[in-house]
Amino acid sequence: MCKTAAAILLLLAVGACNDINRQEAPVALVVTNTQNLSRLDLAGDVTGSMKCQGTIATIHMTSVLLETPTSNPKVTGADLNTIKVDRYRVSYVRADGGHLVPAPFVRSISTSIGVGSTAEGTNFVAFEPSAIFNAPFAALLPQNGGRDPETGRSVITMDVVLEVFGTTLAGERVTGNTRMTIDFCFSCGGCA
Repeated sequence: MCKTAAAILLLLAVGACNDINRQEAPVALVVTNTQNLSRLDLAGDVTGSMKCQGTIATIHMTSVLLETPTSNPKVTGADLNTIKVDRYRVSYVRADGGHLVPAPFVRSISTSIGVGSTAEGTNFVAFEPSAIFNAPFAALLPQNGGRDPETGRSVITMDVVLEVFGTTLAGERVTGNTRMTIDFCFSCGGCA
């Protein structure tokens, strides 16, 4: 029994080291941001649209070749390593001690990034417009007391996490992420 288990473990270890079992793409999707706004005033018209002007951040997506042709002659900057980005996911992490966060969501996008190239975007949605009427933002509305019940503050601070997904033209999956910290408030004097 012990010899059989040891033989199976040895076969699994050998199989895991095999290049055929390697599931990583030869390129990485590196996602960063240049944050323009760190405070969002949620006050707006009855539909909940924000009064903020400008974009929250510019998102930079770069395709980086992980191995060079000199270190591995099978790896090239060929067109098959071009990344086709097809969607992104936004989720949240509280940075102020609270626990309630808006529901995460996924949106479709379409862009291609060649090896060593960067694509930029400003049209990423940081939160659904209807989220203002749900927890935790709804507590900031004047008719609901204007304070977060978990922290007692009139500002909710959270990290907005942006995950970007795509595939190489060869069919290998790639992903990258970035995050930005934002203070959400209601009628707090605008956005900054």
